[in-house]
Amino acid sequence: MEGVFLDERRLALEKARGIWPDRVITDYLDRWIAEKPEATAIIGYRDENGTPTQLSWRDLAQATAAIARGLSAHGVGRGDIVSFQLPNWWQFVAVHLACVRIGAVSNPLMPIFRHRELSFMIAHAESKVLIAPTRFRGFDHGELALRLQRELPALEHVFLIGGEGDHSFEAALLGGAQAEIVPGAELGPNDEVQLLYTSGTTGEPKGVLHTSNTLIGTTLAFAERMQLGAQDVIFMPSPLAHQIGFEYGLLVSVLCGAPLLLMDVWSPPRAVDLMEQHRATYMFAATPFLADLAGFPDIENRALDAFRLFVTSGAPIPPVLVRAAQQKLQAIIVAGWGMTECGILTTTPLSGHKVHESDGYPLPGEEVRIVDEQGREVLREQEGTLKFRGAALFVGYLKRPQLYDVDADGWFDTGDIARMDLEGYIRICGRKKDIIIRGGENIPVVQIESAIYKMSGVAEVAIVAMPDERLGERACAFVVLRPGARMTIKDVRDFLAEEGIAKPFWPERLQLVEQMPRTPTGKIQKYLLRAMAKSLSA
Repeated sequence: MEGVFLDERRLALEKARGIWPDRVITDYLDRWIAEKPEATAIIGYRDENGTPTQLSWRDLAQATAAIARGLSAHGVGRGDIVSFQLPNWWQFVAVHLACVRIGAVSNPLMPIFRHRELSFMIAHAESKVLIAPTRFRGFDHGELALRLQRELPALEHVFLIGGEGDHSFEAALLGGAQAEIVPGAELGPNDEVQLLYTSGTTGEPKGVLHTSNTLIGTTLAFAERMQLGAQDVIFMPSPLAHQIGFEYGLLVSVLCGAPLLLMDVWSPPRAVDLMEQHRATYMFAATPFLADLAGFPDIENRALDAFRLFVTSGAPIPPVLVRAAQQKLQAIIVAGWGMTECGILTTTPLSGHKVHESDGYPLPGEEVRIVDEQGREVLREQEGTLKFRGAALFVGYLKRPQLYDVDADGWFDTGDIARMDLEGYIRICGRKKDIIIRGGENIPVVQIESAIYKMSGVAEVAIVAMPDERLGERACAFVVLRPGARMTIKDVRDFLAEEGIAKPFWPERLQLVEQMPRTPTGKIQKYLLRAMAKSLSA
Protein backbone atom coordinates (compact mmCIF):
# COMPACT_ATOMS: atom_id res chain seq x y z
CA MET A 1 0.00 0.00 0.00
CA GLU A 2 1.47 3.32 -1.08
CA GLY A 3 2.76 5.51 1.72
CA VAL A 4 4.05 2.84 4.12
CA PHE A 5 7.41 3.28 5.86
CA LEU A 6 8.13 0.05 7.72
CA ASP A 7 11.66 -0.84 6.73
CA GLU A 8 14.10 -3.39 8.12
CA ARG A 9 15.72 -0.76 10.34
CA ARG A 10 12.44 -0.02 12.10
CA LEU A 11 11.59 -3.70 12.40
CA ALA A 12 14.95 -4.41 14.04
CA LEU A 13 14.58 -1.44 16.39
CA GLU A 14 11.10 -2.51 17.52
CA LYS A 15 12.23 -6.07 18.05
CA ALA A 16 14.93 -4.73 20.37
CA ARG A 17 12.37 -2.64 22.27
CA GLY A 18 10.27 -5.74 22.85
CA ILE A 19 6.90 -3.93 22.87
CA TRP A 20 5.40 -5.38 19.71
CA PRO A 21 3.66 -8.73 20.45
CA ASP A 22 3.73 -9.96 16.81
CA ARG A 23 0.07 -10.96 17.08
CA VAL A 24 -3.21 -9.81 15.54
CA ILE A 25 -6.48 -9.09 17.32
CA THR A 26 -8.18 -12.33 16.28
CA ASP A 27 -5.47 -14.29 18.10
CA TYR A 28 -6.96 -12.93 21.32
CA LEU A 29 -10.52 -13.57 20.15
CA ASP A 30 -9.60 -17.19 19.46
CA ARG A 31 -8.27 -17.48 23.00
CA TRP A 32 -11.54 -16.33 24.59
CA ILE A 33 -13.59 -18.62 22.34
CA ALA A 34 -11.52 -21.52 23.67
CA GLU A 35 -11.37 -20.45 27.32
CA LYS A 36 -14.75 -18.81 28.02
CA PRO A 37 -17.07 -18.95 25.00
CA GLU A 38 -20.23 -18.09 26.96
CA ALA A 39 -18.77 -15.17 28.91
CA THR A 40 -20.06 -11.70 28.00
CA ALA A 41 -18.10 -9.94 25.27
CA ILE A 42 -20.36 -6.98 24.38
CA ILE A 43 -23.33 -5.19 25.90
CA GLY A 44 -24.55 -2.76 23.26
CA TYR A 45 -27.04 -0.08 24.27
CA ARG A 46 -28.93 1.64 21.41
CA ASP A 47 -30.66 4.89 22.21
CA GLU A 48 -33.40 4.51 19.58
CA ASN A 49 -35.01 1.49 21.23
CA GLY A 50 -33.66 1.76 24.76
CA THR A 51 -32.68 -1.89 24.98
CA PRO A 52 -29.28 -3.57 25.19
CA THR A 53 -27.98 -6.39 23.00
CA GLN A 54 -25.68 -8.84 24.75
CA LEU A 55 -23.20 -11.07 22.92
CA SER A 56 -20.95 -13.78 24.30
CA TRP A 57 -17.50 -14.40 22.86
CA ARG A 58 -18.99 -17.29 20.87
CA ASP A 59 -21.78 -15.03 19.54
CA LEU A 60 -19.24 -12.40 18.52
CA ALA A 61 -17.03 -14.98 16.82
CA GLN A 62 -19.96 -16.43 14.88
CA ALA A 63 -21.07 -12.98 13.71
CA THR A 64 -17.47 -12.24 12.73
CA ALA A 65 -17.27 -15.48 10.74
CA ALA A 66 -20.53 -14.70 8.91
CA ILE A 67 -19.41 -11.17 7.99
CA ALA A 68 -16.02 -12.46 6.84
CA ARG A 69 -17.76 -15.04 4.65
CA GLY A 70 -20.12 -12.41 3.25
CA LEU A 71 -17.36 -9.93 2.46
CA SER A 72 -15.30 -12.64 0.77
CA ALA A 73 -18.31 -13.66 -1.31
CA HIS A 74 -18.52 -10.07 -2.56
CA GLY A 75 -14.91 -10.07 -3.70
CA VAL A 76 -13.26 -8.44 -0.69
CA GLY A 77 -9.84 -9.82 0.11
CA ARG A 78 -6.35 -9.09 1.28
CA GLY A 79 -5.41 -5.41 1.08
CA ASP A 80 -8.89 -4.17 0.14
CA ILE A 81 -10.19 -1.25 2.18
CA VAL A 82 -13.54 -1.64 3.92
CA SER A 83 -15.05 1.64 5.12
CA PHE A 84 -17.69 1.56 7.83
CA GLN A 85 -19.53 4.54 9.21
CA LEU A 86 -21.07 2.91 12.25
CA PRO A 87 -22.08 4.20 15.68
CA ASN A 88 -21.05 2.33 18.82
CA TRP A 89 -22.97 -0.79 17.83
CA TRP A 90 -21.80 -4.38 18.21
CA GLN A 91 -21.60 -4.65 14.42
CA PHE A 92 -18.64 -2.24 14.44
CA VAL A 93 -16.57 -4.69 16.47
CA ALA A 94 -17.59 -7.68 14.35
CA VAL A 95 -16.82 -5.89 11.07
CA HIS A 96 -13.31 -5.01 12.19
CA LEU A 97 -12.63 -8.56 13.36
CA ALA A 98 -13.99 -9.89 10.05
CA CYS A 99 -11.64 -7.61 8.11
CA VAL A 100 -8.68 -8.99 10.04
CA ARG A 101 -9.85 -12.56 9.34
CA ILE A 102 -9.87 -12.01 5.55
CA GLY A 103 -6.90 -9.63 5.34
CA ALA A 104 -8.84 -6.43 4.55
CA VAL A 105 -7.98 -3.00 5.97
CA SER A 106 -10.51 -1.42 8.34
CA ASN A 107 -11.41 2.21 7.66
CA PRO A 108 -13.68 3.46 10.46
CA LEU A 109 -15.54 6.70 9.74
CA MET A 110 -17.18 8.97 12.30
CA PRO A 111 -21.00 8.87 12.22
CA ILE A 112 -21.09 12.67 12.23
CA PHE A 113 -19.33 12.89 8.85
CA ARG A 114 -21.45 13.96 5.89
CA HIS A 115 -20.98 14.15 2.12
CA ARG A 116 -18.08 16.61 2.20
CA GLU A 117 -15.91 14.46 4.48
CA LEU A 118 -17.03 11.05 3.23
CA SER A 119 -16.67 11.81 -0.47
CA PHE A 120 -13.06 12.83 0.11
CA MET A 121 -12.10 10.00 2.47
CA ILE A 122 -13.77 7.12 0.61
CA ALA A 123 -12.45 8.34 -2.75
CA HIS A 124 -8.95 8.84 -1.36
CA ALA A 125 -8.98 5.35 0.18
CA GLU A 126 -10.50 3.79 -2.96
CA SER A 127 -12.73 1.81 -0.62
CA LYS A 128 -14.35 -1.27 -2.10
CA VAL A 129 -17.13 -1.48 0.50
CA LEU A 130 -19.07 0.98 2.64
CA ILE A 131 -21.14 -0.23 5.61
CA ALA A 132 -23.49 2.24 7.29
CA PRO A 133 -26.75 2.46 9.23
CA THR A 134 -29.95 3.02 7.30
CA ARG A 135 -30.70 5.87 9.72
CA PHE A 136 -29.04 7.17 12.87
CA ARG A 137 -30.04 10.14 15.03
CA GLY A 138 -32.59 11.23 12.43
CA PHE A 139 -30.14 11.32 9.52
CA ASP A 140 -30.59 9.24 6.35
CA HIS A 141 -27.18 7.55 6.16
CA GLY A 142 -28.56 5.05 3.65
CA GLU A 143 -29.42 7.71 1.08
CA LEU A 144 -25.99 9.31 1.47
CA ALA A 145 -24.21 5.96 1.14
CA LEU A 146 -26.05 5.11 -2.06
CA ARG A 147 -25.30 8.57 -3.46
CA LEU A 148 -21.61 8.01 -2.74
CA GLN A 149 -21.75 4.68 -4.54
CA ARG A 150 -23.13 6.41 -7.64
CA GLU A 151 -20.39 9.04 -7.50
CA LEU A 152 -17.35 6.89 -6.69
CA PRO A 153 -16.36 4.22 -9.26
CA ALA A 154 -14.22 2.18 -6.83
CA LEU A 155 -17.07 1.80 -4.32
CA GLU A 156 -18.54 -1.51 -5.47
CA HIS A 157 -20.79 -2.40 -2.54
CA VAL A 158 -22.92 -0.58 0.04
CA PHE A 159 -24.40 -2.53 2.93
CA LEU A 160 -26.88 -0.90 5.29
CA ILE A 161 -27.79 -2.11 8.76
CA GLY A 162 -31.55 -2.33 8.63
CA GLY A 163 -31.44 -2.03 4.85
CA GLU A 164 -33.32 -3.92 2.17
CA GLY A 165 -32.56 -6.01 -0.92
CA ASP A 166 -29.00 -6.18 -2.19
CA HIS A 167 -27.96 -3.48 0.26
CA SER A 168 -29.15 -5.30 3.37
CA PHE A 169 -26.26 -5.85 5.79
CA GLU A 170 -28.21 -8.61 7.51
CA ALA A 171 -29.02 -10.50 4.31
CA ALA A 172 -25.69 -10.02 2.55
CA LEU A 173 -23.27 -10.39 5.45
CA LEU A 174 -25.10 -12.21 8.23
CA GLY A 175 -27.65 -14.36 6.41
CA GLY A 176 -27.51 -17.96 5.26
CA ALA A 177 -26.33 -21.00 7.14
CA GLN A 178 -24.32 -20.48 10.30
CA ALA A 179 -20.73 -19.74 9.38
CA GLU A 180 -17.97 -21.93 10.73
CA ILE A 181 -15.62 -20.22 13.19
CA VAL A 182 -12.20 -20.66 11.62
CA PRO A 183 -9.30 -19.45 13.80
CA GLY A 184 -6.43 -17.38 12.44
CA ALA A 185 -6.25 -14.43 10.08
CA GLU A 186 -5.01 -13.43 6.64
CA LEU A 187 -3.30 -10.35 8.11
CA GLY A 188 0.17 -10.50 9.62
CA PRO A 189 1.28 -8.37 12.59
CA ASN A 190 3.13 -5.90 10.32
CA ASP A 191 0.46 -5.63 7.63
CA GLU A 192 -1.69 -2.49 7.51
CA VAL A 193 -4.80 -3.18 9.58
CA GLN A 194 -6.30 0.27 10.13
CA LEU A 195 -6.76 3.37 7.98
CA LEU A 196 -7.98 6.24 10.17
CA TYR A 197 -8.33 9.79 8.94
CA THR A 198 -7.25 12.71 11.10
CA SER A 199 -9.93 15.15 12.18
CA GLY A 200 -8.82 17.80 9.71
CA THR A 201 -8.86 20.56 12.32
CA THR A 202 -5.75 22.13 10.80
CA GLY A 203 -6.22 21.20 7.14
CA GLU A 204 -7.24 18.40 4.79
CA PRO A 205 -7.63 15.05 6.61
CA LYS A 206 -4.71 12.63 6.33
CA GLY A 207 -5.11 8.86 6.14
CA VAL A 208 -3.08 7.41 9.01
CA LEU A 209 -1.96 3.79 8.56
CA HIS A 210 -1.37 1.47 11.49
CA THR A 211 -0.39 -2.18 11.77
CA SER A 212 -1.48 -4.67 14.41
CA ASN A 213 1.89 -4.26 16.11
CA THR A 214 1.75 -0.45 16.31
CA LEU A 215 -1.76 -0.64 17.78
CA ILE A 216 -1.73 -3.75 19.97
CA GLY A 217 1.72 -3.41 21.51
CA THR A 218 1.10 0.06 22.88
CA THR A 219 -2.50 -0.71 23.88
CA LEU A 220 -1.20 -3.59 25.99
CA ALA A 221 1.32 -1.24 27.60
CA PHE A 222 -1.51 1.18 28.40
CA ALA A 223 -3.67 -1.61 29.85
CA GLU A 224 -0.81 -2.77 32.05
CA ARG A 225 -0.16 0.71 33.43
CA MET A 226 -3.90 1.19 34.09
CA GLN A 227 -4.12 -2.33 35.62
CA LEU A 228 -6.92 -3.30 33.25
CA GLY A 229 -7.89 -6.95 32.89
CA ALA A 230 -10.69 -9.45 32.47
CA GLN A 231 -12.18 -8.33 35.79
CA ASP A 232 -13.04 -4.90 34.36
CA VAL A 233 -16.19 -3.72 32.59
CA ILE A 234 -15.17 -1.24 29.91
CA PHE A 235 -17.69 1.56 29.39
CA MET A 236 -17.20 3.21 26.02
CA PRO A 237 -19.39 6.13 24.96
CA SER A 238 -16.52 7.67 22.95
CA PRO A 239 -16.85 6.90 19.22
CA LEU A 240 -15.28 3.59 18.23
CA ALA A 241 -14.42 5.32 14.93
CA HIS A 242 -11.94 7.51 16.81
CA GLN A 243 -8.64 6.20 18.15
CA ILE A 244 -9.84 6.62 21.76
CA GLY A 245 -12.82 4.33 21.27
CA PHE A 246 -11.02 1.99 18.90
CA GLU A 247 -7.88 1.34 20.92
CA TYR A 248 -9.02 1.95 24.48
CA GLY A 249 -12.47 0.46 24.11
CA LEU A 250 -12.60 -2.18 21.37
CA LEU A 251 -8.97 -3.32 21.49
CA VAL A 252 -8.66 -3.25 25.28
CA SER A 253 -11.82 -5.36 25.54
CA VAL A 254 -10.62 -8.06 23.16
CA LEU A 255 -7.02 -8.02 24.38
CA CYS A 256 -8.04 -8.37 28.04
CA GLY A 257 -11.12 -10.53 27.53
CA ALA A 258 -13.22 -7.91 29.34
CA PRO A 259 -16.88 -7.03 28.62
CA LEU A 260 -17.37 -3.95 26.43
CA LEU A 261 -20.34 -1.78 27.39
CA LEU A 262 -21.25 0.37 24.38
CA MET A 263 -23.37 3.53 24.28
CA ASP A 264 -24.23 5.07 20.90
CA VAL A 265 -25.67 8.47 21.94
CA TRP A 266 -24.22 10.33 24.91
CA SER A 267 -26.73 11.15 27.63
CA PRO A 268 -25.45 11.74 31.18
CA PRO A 269 -28.59 10.35 32.89
CA ARG A 270 -28.54 7.22 30.73
CA ALA A 271 -24.77 6.86 31.17
CA VAL A 272 -25.08 6.88 34.97
CA ASP A 273 -27.88 4.30 34.77
CA LEU A 274 -25.77 2.01 32.57
CA MET A 275 -22.70 2.41 34.78
CA GLU A 276 -24.76 1.41 37.80
CA GLN A 277 -26.59 -1.48 36.16
CA HIS A 278 -23.55 -3.12 34.57
CA ARG A 279 -21.03 -2.10 37.25
CA ALA A 280 -18.69 -0.32 34.88
CA THR A 281 -15.15 0.03 36.19
CA TYR A 282 -13.32 2.09 33.55
CA MET A 283 -14.05 4.77 30.98
CA PHE A 284 -11.93 6.73 28.50
CA ALA A 285 -13.45 9.91 27.10
CA ALA A 286 -12.82 13.58 26.37
CA THR A 287 -13.01 16.25 29.06
CA PRO A 288 -16.66 17.25 28.40
CA PHE A 289 -17.77 13.72 29.35
CA LEU A 290 -15.93 14.03 32.66
CA ALA A 291 -17.48 17.44 33.29
CA ASP A 292 -20.95 16.01 32.63
CA LEU A 293 -20.45 13.19 35.13
CA ALA A 294 -18.81 15.34 37.79
CA GLY A 295 -21.61 17.87 37.49
CA PHE A 296 -24.44 15.34 37.42
CA PRO A 297 -26.99 16.02 40.19
CA ASP A 298 -26.52 13.86 43.28
CA ILE A 299 -23.84 11.77 41.54
CA GLU A 300 -22.23 11.09 44.93
CA ASN A 301 -25.22 9.00 46.00
CA ARG A 302 -25.43 6.79 42.93
CA ALA A 303 -24.27 3.16 43.12
CA LEU A 304 -20.95 3.63 41.35
CA ASP A 305 -18.75 1.79 43.83
CA ALA A 306 -17.36 -0.43 41.06
CA PHE A 307 -16.24 2.54 38.97
CA ARG A 308 -12.55 3.16 39.64
CA LEU A 309 -10.91 4.83 36.63
CA PHE A 310 -11.61 7.69 34.21
CA VAL A 311 -8.92 8.42 31.60
CA THR A 312 -9.12 11.54 29.48
CA SER A 313 -7.02 13.24 26.81
CA GLY A 314 -7.37 15.66 23.93
CA ALA A 315 -6.76 18.83 25.94
CA PRO A 316 -5.27 19.62 29.35
CA ILE A 317 -7.91 19.01 32.05
CA PRO A 318 -8.60 22.08 34.15
CA PRO A 319 -7.35 21.27 37.69
CA VAL A 320 -10.64 22.45 39.18
CA LEU A 321 -12.45 19.78 37.16
CA VAL A 322 -9.99 17.06 38.24
CA ARG A 323 -10.59 17.89 41.89
CA ALA A 324 -14.38 17.95 41.47
CA ALA A 325 -14.35 14.60 39.64
CA GLN A 326 -12.08 12.95 42.21
CA GLN A 327 -14.31 14.10 45.03
CA LYS A 328 -17.70 13.34 43.47
CA LEU A 329 -16.93 10.15 41.53
CA GLN A 330 -14.48 8.73 44.07
CA ALA A 331 -12.48 7.46 41.11
CA ILE A 332 -8.93 7.77 39.87
CA ILE A 333 -8.60 10.47 37.20
CA VAL A 334 -5.80 9.93 34.70
CA ALA A 335 -4.66 12.49 32.15
CA GLY A 336 -2.99 11.50 28.91
CA TRP A 337 -1.79 12.82 25.57
CA GLY A 338 -1.90 11.23 22.16
CA MET A 339 -2.87 11.60 18.53
CA THR A 340 -4.19 9.47 15.69
CA GLU A 341 -0.63 8.79 14.61
CA CYS A 342 0.37 7.13 17.89
CA GLY A 343 -2.65 6.55 20.10
CA ILE A 344 -2.07 7.50 23.73
CA LEU A 345 1.64 8.08 24.24
CA THR A 346 1.78 9.50 27.78
CA THR A 347 -0.35 9.11 30.91
CA THR A 348 -0.23 10.13 34.52
CA PRO A 349 0.05 7.20 36.96
CA LEU A 350 -2.77 5.60 38.94
CA SER A 351 -1.31 7.17 42.07
CA GLY A 352 -2.71 10.52 40.94
CA HIS A 353 0.78 12.06 40.86
CA LYS A 354 0.96 15.13 38.59
CA VAL A 355 -2.59 14.75 37.24
CA HIS A 356 -3.35 18.38 38.11
CA GLU A 357 -0.43 19.86 36.23
CA SER A 358 0.72 17.44 33.53
CA ASP A 359 -0.27 15.15 30.70
CA GLY A 360 1.87 12.32 32.00
CA TYR A 361 5.06 10.52 31.10
CA PRO A 362 5.69 8.10 28.21
CA LEU A 363 4.42 4.54 28.14
CA PRO A 364 7.05 1.78 27.89
CA GLY A 365 8.68 1.70 24.48
CA GLU A 366 8.04 5.40 23.78
CA GLU A 367 10.32 8.44 23.95
CA VAL A 368 9.52 12.14 23.92
CA ARG A 369 11.72 15.21 23.61
CA ILE A 370 11.16 18.97 23.51
CA VAL A 371 13.21 20.88 20.93
CA ASP A 372 13.71 24.48 19.79
CA GLU A 373 13.40 25.80 16.24
CA GLN A 374 16.86 24.49 15.41
CA GLY A 375 15.99 21.00 16.62
CA ARG A 376 18.10 21.23 19.77
CA GLU A 377 16.67 19.79 22.97
CA VAL A 378 15.62 22.56 25.34
CA LEU A 379 16.17 22.71 29.09
CA ARG A 380 13.57 21.26 31.45
CA GLU A 381 10.61 23.60 32.13
CA GLN A 382 11.16 25.40 28.81
CA GLU A 383 8.63 25.24 25.99
CA GLY A 384 9.38 23.84 22.57
CA THR A 385 8.14 21.49 19.87
CA LEU A 386 7.15 18.02 21.08
CA LYS A 387 8.63 15.10 19.18
CA PHE A 388 8.28 11.39 19.84
CA ARG A 389 9.52 8.05 18.61
CA GLY A 390 8.72 4.51 19.62
CA ALA A 391 6.60 1.44 19.12
CA ALA A 392 3.37 3.42 18.74
CA LEU A 393 4.54 5.37 15.69
CA PHE A 394 2.27 4.81 12.69
CA VAL A 395 3.71 3.54 9.42
CA GLY A 396 2.70 6.25 6.96
CA TYR A 397 0.04 8.48 5.44
CA LEU A 398 -1.91 6.85 2.62
CA LYS A 399 -0.67 8.19 -0.75
CA ARG A 400 1.19 11.03 0.97
CA PRO A 401 4.69 9.82 1.83
CA GLN A 402 6.01 13.40 1.72
CA LEU A 403 3.97 14.26 4.82
CA TYR A 404 5.56 11.54 6.95
CA ASP A 405 7.58 13.97 9.07
CA VAL A 406 10.03 11.54 10.66
CA ASP A 407 13.71 12.39 10.75
CA ALA A 408 16.67 10.06 10.23
CA ASP A 409 16.71 9.15 13.92
CA GLY A 410 13.03 8.22 13.95
CA TRP A 411 11.63 11.34 15.66
CA PHE A 412 8.13 12.46 14.59
CA ASP A 413 7.13 16.12 14.82
CA THR A 414 3.73 16.26 16.56
CA GLY A 415 3.01 19.93 15.87
CA ASP A 416 2.37 20.45 19.58
CA ILE A 417 4.11 22.90 21.89
CA ALA A 418 5.00 21.35 25.24
CA ARG A 419 7.34 21.53 28.18
CA MET A 420 8.90 18.81 30.32
CA ASP A 421 9.33 19.17 34.06
CA LEU A 422 12.25 17.98 36.17
CA GLU A 423 10.59 14.57 36.72
CA GLY A 424 10.09 13.92 32.99
CA TYR A 425 6.36 14.70 32.91
CA ILE A 426 5.13 16.69 29.92
CA ARG A 427 2.51 19.41 29.69
CA ILE A 428 0.91 20.26 26.36
CA CYS A 429 0.86 24.04 25.97
CA GLY A 430 -1.01 24.15 22.66
CA ARG A 431 -0.61 23.57 18.97
CA LYS A 432 2.02 25.55 17.07
CA LYS A 433 -0.84 27.30 15.28
CA ASP A 434 -2.47 28.16 18.61
CA ILE A 435 0.43 30.26 19.87
CA ILE A 436 -0.41 33.90 20.62
CA ILE A 437 2.50 36.33 20.30
CA ARG A 438 1.58 39.71 21.77
CA GLY A 439 4.20 42.36 21.12
CA GLY A 440 6.88 39.70 20.75
CA GLU A 441 5.93 37.84 23.94
CA ASN A 442 4.32 34.38 23.94
CA ILE A 443 1.10 34.16 25.96
CA PRO A 444 0.80 30.94 28.02
CA VAL A 445 -2.62 30.04 26.63
CA VAL A 446 -3.23 26.82 28.59
CA GLN A 447 -2.29 28.49 31.88
CA ILE A 448 -4.69 31.40 31.30
CA GLU A 449 -7.50 29.08 30.18
CA SER A 450 -7.07 26.96 33.32
CA ALA A 451 -7.23 30.10 35.49
CA ILE A 452 -10.42 31.43 33.85
CA TYR A 453 -12.00 27.99 34.15
CA LYS A 454 -11.91 28.45 37.94
CA MET A 455 -14.44 31.27 37.70
CA SER A 456 -17.77 30.05 39.04
CA GLY A 457 -19.81 31.09 36.01
CA VAL A 458 -17.54 29.51 33.38
CA ALA A 459 -18.57 26.26 31.73
CA GLU A 460 -15.92 26.35 28.97
CA VAL A 461 -13.17 28.66 27.80
CA ALA A 462 -10.87 28.84 24.79
CA ILE A 463 -8.35 31.60 24.06
CA VAL A 464 -7.17 32.39 20.52
CA ALA A 465 -5.22 35.09 18.74
CA MET A 466 -6.98 38.21 17.52
CA PRO A 467 -5.04 40.19 14.86
CA ASP A 468 -3.80 43.62 15.94
CA GLU A 469 -1.97 46.22 13.83
CA ARG A 470 0.24 47.51 16.67
CA LEU A 471 1.05 44.38 18.71
CA GLY A 472 0.62 41.76 15.99
CA GLU A 473 -1.81 39.69 18.08
CA ARG A 474 -3.96 40.09 21.15
CA ALA A 475 -5.79 37.42 23.14
CA CYS A 476 -9.53 36.85 22.75
CA ALA A 477 -11.30 34.62 25.27
CA PHE A 478 -14.33 32.72 24.01
CA VAL A 479 -16.45 31.62 26.98
CA VAL A 480 -19.53 29.46 27.45
CA LEU A 481 -21.32 30.49 30.64
CA ARG A 482 -23.22 28.29 33.04
CA PRO A 483 -27.01 28.84 33.11
CA GLY A 484 -27.90 32.15 34.74
CA ALA A 485 -24.31 33.41 34.93
CA ARG A 486 -23.13 36.82 33.71
CA MET A 487 -19.61 38.02 32.98
CA THR A 488 -17.73 41.02 31.62
CA ILE A 489 -14.15 41.48 30.52
CA LYS A 490 -13.60 43.47 33.74
CA ASP A 491 -14.69 40.44 35.77
CA VAL A 492 -12.12 38.33 33.95
CA ARG A 493 -9.33 40.86 34.44
CA ASP A 494 -10.11 41.32 38.13
CA PHE A 495 -10.07 37.56 38.65
CA LEU A 496 -6.76 37.08 36.83
CA ALA A 497 -5.26 39.91 38.89
CA GLU A 498 -6.30 38.08 42.06
CA GLU A 499 -4.69 34.92 40.67
CA GLY A 500 -1.41 36.80 40.29
CA ILE A 501 -1.25 36.50 36.50
CA ALA A 502 0.74 39.22 34.74
CA LYS A 503 -1.33 41.86 32.96
CA PRO A 504 0.25 41.33 29.50
CA PHE A 505 -1.20 37.81 29.55
CA TRP A 506 -4.79 38.90 30.21
CA PRO A 507 -7.32 38.47 27.38
CA GLU A 508 -8.21 41.80 25.81
CA ARG A 509 -11.61 40.74 24.58
CA LEU A 510 -14.31 38.49 26.03
CA GLN A 511 -16.64 36.87 23.52
CA LEU A 512 -19.57 34.95 25.01
CA VAL A 513 -20.85 32.05 22.89
CA GLU A 514 -23.60 29.49 23.40
CA GLN A 515 -21.35 26.57 22.49
CA MET A 516 -17.84 25.85 21.24
CA PRO A 517 -17.23 24.47 17.75
CA ARG A 518 -15.95 20.93 18.22
CA THR A 519 -14.59 17.96 16.36
CA PRO A 520 -16.72 14.77 16.56
CA THR A 521 -14.63 13.67 19.56
CA GLY A 522 -15.08 16.83 21.57
CA LYS A 523 -11.92 18.80 20.77
CA ILE A 524 -12.50 22.54 20.43
CA GLN A 525 -11.83 23.67 16.85
CA LYS A 526 -9.70 26.70 17.54
CA TYR A 527 -9.17 27.44 13.87
CA LEU A 528 -12.87 28.31 13.65
CA LEU A 529 -12.56 30.54 16.71
CA ARG A 530 -9.54 32.25 15.15
CA ALA A 531 -11.60 32.91 12.03
CA MET A 532 -14.29 34.49 14.22
CA ALA A 533 -11.70 36.54 16.09
CA LYS A 534 -10.40 38.10 12.87
CA SER A 535 -13.52 40.24 12.67
CA LEU A 536 -13.29 41.35 16.32
CA SER A 537 -11.26 44.09 17.96
CA ALA A 538 -9.91 44.50 21.48
